[in-house]
Amino acid sequence: MFLYILGLVLLWFIYRWYKEGQRVTNVEDKYVYITGCDTGFGNLLAKHLDKLGFCVIAGCYTEKGEDELKKTASDRLSTIHLDVTDSESVAKVAAFIKTLVGQKYLWAVVNNAGVGFPSGPNDWLTIDDHKSMLAVNLVGLIDVTLSVLPLIKKARGRVVNVASVFGRISMFGGPYCVSKYGVEAFSDSLRLDMAHFGVKVSCIEPGFFRTGLTDKEYVNNSITKIWERLPQDVKDDYGTPFYKTSMDMCELRIKQLADGDLMKVVRSMEHAISAVHPRVRYSVGWDAKFLWLPLSYMPTWICDGLILRGGAKPKVSVL
Repeated sequence: MFLYILGLVLLWFIYRWYKEGQRVTNVEDKYVYITGCDTGFGNLLAKHLDKLGFCVIAGCYTEKGEDELKKTASDRLSTIHLDVTDSESVAKVAAFIKTLVGQKYLWAVVNNAGVGFPSGPNDWLTIDDHKSMLAVNLVGLIDVTLSVLPLIKKARGRVVNVASVFGRISMFGGPYCVSKYGVEAFSDSLRLDMAHFGVKVSCIEPGFFRTGLTDKEYVNNSITKIWERLPQDVKDDYGTPFYKTSMDMCELRIKQLADGDLMKVVRSMEHAISAVHPRVRYSVGWDAKFLWLPLSYMPTWICDGLILRGGAKPKVSVL
């Protein structure tokens, strides 16, 4: 019986390997629009797809990002200024893309642009902190998608949204997890809507990776700024040891778990764009696969208990 089950599992893996290995053709005629290409995953993906022969449209927030990307890419790659929080900027880029692609339409959009701070306990943050992050990570993503969706429907192409494994489990307070849960929900509903039109929608769910968002100095400075502006009564509730311990634990967690191989995420993005049968979700990184996702499937009381036990404790705590 055991060998029978093992054989079935093996056959299933062989079938999946064969199915997922099939790639679309005529990539030189396929346009891919990527947001957040100044640095990190977006920058690497733009260069990677350019080398594979795709026609890349790279949205960059800064002029410096555009210039540096142009220096390392072929003439197929186009750069354009994009602020995903500005609907006028989003519409302007969409109009540019419509003119550029013509009757070839748009094969894929990769919503990569995102920010990680401000983050922290919810009572450390203001509504403006939530609005600023949601504007980039969620509302901007939706705005960009809707702006080019008619072109993707005509191409029967792809929508690839960069969420996070923390769109499946809330490990810390603040708008980051809220925004990524929203990306997951938008992707799920869009996938069902677009199934009728032959459009595939995929979600990329990275764990910890060594990017600008996990840079030690950036993280420490961001948390410190939030702590320093807190009202004294909130500081008293948590205590300075909580603040310092949280900084140390955050640094340790990043050091232990953050993966330096960013191409793991880029290859997942590329598969979602170029595979005939892309996956619905790509959980990337060993911590995502073997820590955070399994934890998210546990009963809530177990999940909460493990997270609370492993975290810093406020000065005023009933636990």
